[in-house]
Amino acid sequence: MSELHKFIFDGLPVRGMLVRLTDAWQEILKRREAAGGYPSEVLQLLGEMTAAGALMQSNIKFNGALVLQIFGDGPLKLAVAEVQPDLSLRATATVTGEVLPGDSLSRLVNVNNQGRCAITLDPKDKLPGRQPYQGVVPLFGDKHEKIESLGEVLEHYMLQSEQLDTKLILAADGEVAAGLLIQRLPVKGQGNLQGQSSADANEDEIGLNEDYNRIAILASSLKREELLTLDADTLLHRLFWEEKMTRFVPSTPTFACSCSQERVSGMLRSLGTAEVESILAEQGRIDVGCEFCGAQYGFDPVDAAQIFTSPAGQLPPAPTVQ
Repeated sequence: MSELHKFIFDGLPVRGMLVRLTDAWQEILKRREAAGGYPSEVLQLLGEMTAAGALMQSNIKFNGALVLQIFGDGPLKLAVAEVQPDLSLRATATVTGEVLPGDSLSRLVNVNNQGRCAITLDPKDKLPGRQPYQGVVPLFGDKHEKIESLGEVLEHYMLQSEQLDTKLILAADGEVAAGLLIQRLPVKGQGNLQGQSSADANEDEIGLNEDYNRIAILASSLKREELLTLDADTLLHRLFWEEKMTRFVPSTPTFACSCSQERVSGMLRSLGTAEVESILAEQGRIDVGCEFCGAQYGFDPVDAAQIFTSPAGQLPPAPTVQ
């Protein structure tokens, strides 16, 4: 069963999370089998994105979907992982070119430094006309060197957006998608606000940095095989056996797709009557497949007409779903 564990280091402004997606990740891959599956290099990146999305969603207080996307100018056109507040998740990737064995992140999506990583927060209760929040970061560093690790890309994003130092270790294969996140927390009421001198405040800051750096270095020693094969208890003990830690009740990420008759009907309605009638004239019916779960929604001319004639807020009869 998939699990996400949260923990804090006692007396230190450092928190951590560990996620291991097993059945949820395998269900995502199962939905892709009919289309031939993913090349191993794409599978690994998509699994890392899914694990990272679960960690990032669990790391924030937000009532809405977190959507992690990578897109650019390589054979991998787009990869998407979406995680809801209850840790239900889905993921998909679109490959349009040849993926070679051993292709790196830059070869997959950042051949000419056009690759981007976008993190979107889409509130469930947003007001009409309000746009989701989106942050976009490039897949290259400050000196335009190409970044080959998704973890490094997201560390840079979290430092920019949250001003928090973060260490993120990710790995995935055909069975497990996993990730470890270590993050330094801000300390409130510190320094001169407590009557400390600047020198004392600087010493405390140095000490806190040393604590975080020590734990981050321990996390960095984690090998890919360990992250994919060890259970949470064994892994956390092996890494942090000298640290005092408080662990919380784990959560259970699950696979779930949010596609629906309502969403597909709304998409067709947005195309307009003329476009829908043009498709029907050419093909006789409209078939829409969900890229995430593989569900097929079929609309004949009668179904399509009812999309535009049904009163606002009232759905037409359900089309064919396979």
